Amino acid sequence: MIVRIWHGYTNKENADAYEHLVKNEIFPEIEAKTAKGFKGVQLLRRENGGEIEFTTMIWFEDFEAVKSFVGADYETAYVPEKARKLLSRFDDKVIHSELRYDTL
Repeated sequence: MIVRIWHGYTNKENADAYEHLVKNEIFPEIEAKTAKGFKGVQLLRRENGGEIEFTTMIWFEDFEAVKSFVGADYETAYVPEKARKLLSRFDDKVIHSELRYDTL
């Protein structure tokens, strides 16, 4: 299994709106687009100084499923315009790691 890890940052005023957007619109869009290879998503949120940091971990069956989501340039972050409007900054590139051990 492959996990796609990405970070986005927003201010406190936009944090709840951003969280609502990703949970109710963006994540369902990703799942629909990659239904076969999509395995799940996790969203982490933490306050870090004056901003809110969001970490997303999207799980895929393999790299082919990742590519079906974003295409051949799969290391480029997928950040829809409606999310960009709420974020103050974000990673341009994502990290992909292969799951090697899991006790959950």
